[in-house]
Amino acid sequence: MPQEKPDLRTLSEPVRFRRAVALLLMTLVLPGSAQIVAGSKRAGRYAWRVVAGLIALVLFLVLLSLVWRSGTINLIVAPATLRVVQVLLIVLAIGWAALFVDAYRLGRPLTLERNHRLAASILDGVLVVLVVGALVWGSTIVSAQRDFVASVFGSGEKSSADKGRYNVLLLGGDSGANRIGVRPDSITLASIDAETGRAVLIGLPRNMAKVPFPAGSEMAKQFPNGFEWDDCGHNCYLNGVYTWAMGHKQHFPGVQEPGLLATQQAVEGITGLKVNYYVLIDIAGFQHLLNAVGGITVDVGKRVPIGGIGAPIKGYIEPGKNQHLDGYHAMWFARSRANASDYERMTRQKCVMTAMLNQLSPQKVLTKFQGIAAAGKQVVQTNIPSGELGTFTDLALDSKKLPVSSFSPVPPLIKTGDPDFDLIRSKVAEAIGKSEALDRAAGDGDGQKTDTPSSVSPSKKPSTSPGKSGTTPSKPSSDVDDVAQVCKA
Repeated sequence: MPQEKPDLRTLSEPVRFRRAVALLLMTLVLPGSAQIVAGSKRAGRYAWRVVAGLIALVLFLVLLSLVWRSGTINLIVAPATLRVVQVLLIVLAIGWAALFVDAYRLGRPLTLERNHRLAASILDGVLVVLVVGALVWGSTIVSAQRDFVASVFGSGEKSSADKGRYNVLLLGGDSGANRIGVRPDSITLASIDAETGRAVLIGLPRNMAKVPFPAGSEMAKQFPNGFEWDDCGHNCYLNGVYTWAMGHKQHFPGVQEPGLLATQQAVEGITGLKVNYYVLIDIAGFQHLLNAVGGITVDVGKRVPIGGIGAPIKGYIEPGKNQHLDGYHAMWFARSRANASDYERMTRQKCVMTAMLNQLSPQKVLTKFQGIAAAGKQVVQTNIPSGELGTFTDLALDSKKLPVSSFSPVPPLIKTGDPDFDLIRSKVAEAIGKSEALDRAAGDGDGQKTDTPSSVSPSKKPSTSPGKSGTTPSKPSSDVDDVAQVCKA
């Protein structure tokens, strides 16, 4: 037989107040429980079913991520999924607020003394604001994620790993009124093991001449003997490939940005590796992206000028360990060429990339995501399809646990004005082989996991393999250097 509801008039006023507060807190901990105890059991059970369904969905995604992390990430970041989540969070906010209002009503506030009624009202208002505010904030984060994915990542063609590796071309572009588009001045190929995420950064000097192109490519047809022509001046260098292609679009029918395609072909010709995707970052806007994540911390080995090279020097980034740089100073740390060689700048750029990889935790990305998304849409361009986000997020999480290796074909091993491209390709293959050997050693089960790649210090025996320059380097750049060791004060 159904029981009659207790007559609250028989309860003392303090008990009625505690009951009212308890109903509100029950709604916070388990939505619908206040209705089960003191109101409409049907409404309470419906709320419980919703909560149980959400818990089951979360547990399913957690279990799925344990066996298929990349697929789970792809599912979660899909624009259609994000739209559903965005709407669901708003509906949950409205429903939960309604349950709080009903729980307040069930507490019979008119039977309470004035101070207790005021306290219950304030508590109810605070809980509604906290819960609804959190859900609405979550909805805005999801909306920003959806907008970011739609704006930056497209529905381009998926590129499969080549020989077990993804090769992603990282381009740092300098935009300007006197330039066509965002010309790449920083060119790095990140070769990533598709299984372990261990990465090798191959930094290519922008002043490399006579760049070859893969057989059969449009650039190879135009420059069968490498990238050079009469009276081309400095434009015959690697970073001039982009400008030439953008100025000769008739050779690339149907290609929206031939400069990027031509640069990709140049990198393939130099390294002998297939380039799967590219990521272009406008260095001029790079500071906004770094400001969004709160900056980075790096070791600064020497004084780095701010400005210079055709403009006055405005200041310096002083040397020291664990220097925290905001977006403006991190940008100049990466781009400054005053009183330094291109090769030194390439090293600093690797330091910045490694710092971002190691210091951008998922928690920081989540809490700063709106700023990251807003800045990213302005400065990041890529042909990585949105369906591959899970794959590369998965690899990035694995890569964070491993040291990043690097190789740069620079003097004295390589004479950039007259490079030995066969030597470069062999050294690239050697660098990747050394990196992959670390994973094989770690998987041997002997308990002697290698934590850092091999490198040659100045005291070790130098290489006897000269480049076309005819010099014997004291520290050959063919060695796989742990970037963490390079980036030390």
